Amino acid sequence: MADTIIILDFGGQYTQLIARRVRQAKVLSRVLPYWAKPEEIAAFSPKGIILSGGPASVLAADAPRCDAAVFNLGVPVLGICYGMQLMAHMLGGRVAAAASREYGLRDVRLNNDAKLFSGLPAQLSCWMSHTYQVEQQPQGFRGIAATDSCPVAAMADDGRKLYGLQFHPEVTHTKRGGDILKAFLYDVCGCRGDWQMADFAQRAVADIREAVGTGKVLLALSGGVDSSVVAALLHRAIGDRLHCVFVDHGFMRKDEPRMVKEVFTRTFPVTLVAVDAADRFMDKLRGVSDPEQKRKIIGAEFVAVFR
Repeated sequence: MADTIIILDFGGQYTQLIARRVRQAKVLSRVLPYWAKPEEIAAFSPKGIILSGGPASVLAADAPRCDAAVFNLGVPVLGICYGMQLMAHMLGGRVAAAASREYGLRDVRLNNDAKLFSGLPAQLSCWMSHTYQVEQQPQGFRGIAATDSCPVAAMADDGRKLYGLQFHPEVTHTKRGGDILKAFLYDVCGCRGDWQMADFAQRAVADIREAVGTGKVLLALSGGVDSSVVAALLHRAIGDRLHCVFVDHGFMRKDEPRMVKEVFTRTFPVTLVAVDAADRFMDKLRGVSDPEQKRKIIGAEFVAVFR
């Protein structure tokens, strides 16, 4: 069984990028919602857990929180940005509004004796994006990085293998960010780094063939990454027994609907029905300004058009 890292998603814009960086390090990653139950997480036998960033404040009454048992599953946990603040807040530390918001590249001073920073220079240029920060660390933690305006830019409890980074190691702007993630994956979590995407695709195709048998599959295709990858894997597994309904809601980039049609009639020649539903979606959204309400309307209308 492949070594697995679970990423709990708190709505951060870089969550999928974290997952990608882990996979690029040859470790399988799986993204779960932050409310995933401890037993659901444990079912994957993860080697470690990463708490993603997110737009909320941990001090808000309705702030997204994971189950506190996540920190007691016996596997290393790395909190990134919001994930670090949440870890500190839930474990008895204190989070407060920063005196000055940090956004963009900042020079971060590192403690080189920290496991996450072994072999790195004493200072790195890292990407910051936060309004709140850890003011007091939980008991058992020590600060392992700082900036001029953020005294605790990273923290560690080596005994419990709990770590936090206020900066984002997953973005390319952070120098040596990949090395920091690898230090967590290899040196802390003990991952072997022997997972390959090609192996995953082969297993997925085999699983699909077993599940579908001699039947057919009807797939709602949005043209996004998720549904397109599913369509490609399904086509590889069952060929022309795949039937796709492409719902064009009118919100894709210029020429993208045409590209979707070309890909799934030439590269992956499936039975494709393309529906231009842009007017339907615009009618439903007219006068709506709340983003969450828009998402719900788009999701419901997508299903309605597909049906």
